Amino acid sequence: MSGDKTSQRAAAIASKALQDPKSLTSEEVQTLAASVLSQPANQGQQGQQKGQSQQFQGQPQGQQKK
Repeated sequence: MSGDKTSQRAAAIASKALQDPKSLTSEEVQTLAASVLSQPANQGQQGQQKGQSQQFQGQPQGQQKK
């Protein structure tokens, strides 16, 4: 499937970007942008909500760091 190859390539580029952002070529930046923009809009929001609920898990309400 073409999407699988694109996803693997985008993941590899994202990993490279985290290690050395200045090493990305303009083509790699475009690939990452296209990958992000091709995701369903609600997919990112669901992941973000899960991350937020896990981030504060275990802390009593009202006791979060300021």
